[in-house]
Amino acid sequence: MKKNIFSYLIFIISFSTFSQTNAVTDYGDRVVLYDDGTWKYIDGKDIEIKEIPINPNPFKKDETSTFLLKSSIFNVGIWLDTKEWKFNKANNNDDAEYELQLKNQDLYGTVITERLEIPLESLRNIALSNAQDVAPDSKIDHEEYRTVNGIKVLMLEMNGTISGIKFGYKGYYYSNPTGTIQIIIYTSQGLMATYDKNIEKLLNGFVEMN
Repeated sequence: MKKNIFSYLIFIISFSTFSQTNAVTDYGDRVVLYDDGTWKYIDGKDIEIKEIPINPNPFKKDETSTFLLKSSIFNVGIWLDTKEWKFNKANNNDDAEYELQLKNQDLYGTVITERLEIPLESLRNIALSNAQDVAPDSKIDHEEYRTVNGIKVLMLEMNGTISGIKFGYKGYYYSNPTGTIQIIIYTSQGLMATYDKNIEKLLNGFVEMN
């Protein structure tokens, strides 16, 4: 049951499909009108813009992560430890490529790939905007650029509440001219610290393949 709940949460956070209508204000701003009477700017105008810090430390794959999970969408993959993680083709989210679970634990992951280049700054705003569509209290707890196995990625830690359930997730976001990937690991807010080493180990297996 927990797996279904968390899979549902990450689906609606990553790709919101709520009933909405696009409109243009008298001042020329594009907005989205929702059925409940609320509205928001398009393109993240109502999201705080801030400088994202750069973590100077290099991040590398763990030597025990020996299985390369390759994307069939573009030239990226994730080295993981199959003794710790199980994975399968996504079936709870049509927009995802893979779903993951830490074996016998309440930690889950979704790998979303697409053949579209998106600037990292835009990915950051899209992720936050989509989260706030379904959980208005969603916020970014921490964000930074990292160099992971020689490539620049955006790391986001976020939390929010949906239907009384407090969730948290940590993810890597990356894009190049051939595609974009979101690697999102999630669980309840109370378990995020407990699983942080597992989360970091998996995320740091991310690589771009030549």
